[in-house]
Amino acid sequence: MDGSESSAPQQAQVVAVHPAVEPLSYLLGTWRGQGEGGFPTINSFKYGEQLNFSHPGNKPVIAYSQKTWKLNSGEPMHAESGYWRPKPDGTIEVVIAQSTGLVEVQVKFNAPSCSTSYMFLKGTYDAEEKVVKLHSELVGNASKVREITRVFKLVNEELVYVVEMATSLNSLQPHLKASLTKL
Repeated sequence: MDGSESSAPQQAQVVAVHPAVEPLSYLLGTWRGQGEGGFPTINSFKYGEQLNFSHPGNKPVIAYSQKTWKLNSGEPMHAESGYWRPKPDGTIEVVIAQSTGLVEVQVKFNAPSCSTSYMFLKGTYDAEEKVVKLHSELVGNASKVREITRVFKLVNEELVYVVEMATSLNSLQPHLKASLTKL
């Protein structure tokens, strides 16, 4: 070999978006910004955040990852990851594993009673309004969290979201909100 093959620049391949993912393709990429949180049982706080939505192109799924950090020190706070599977009827199946040990899952079967934390997500999306709504109800809960709702919306090229949470001591109420811009 004369080495000419190894010295040729490699061109990035453009991956086609799977038709099932197309309605949510505006999410694909990395989003970064700031948020604030609170709850009756904790002090209010502000945080930095990064979300990543990626797609392999050949499967009807979006990989999701999230991490947050303290604004003043950069110290990690929370992380979660999972998969989003949009369906043609406007529903979305979501699996999210949190660093706290909580797992949010939309499933089509009844889980056996166990001590592991599973949350069953009921998700919908509206491609025209660019809104994704997720609602989790906890079963087999080993933690104090009973319910979580998440609403993601694209507003003026910013991804904003609100998270509400219910625990064994508190009804569903605001917990987190953030505004992120695409990098």
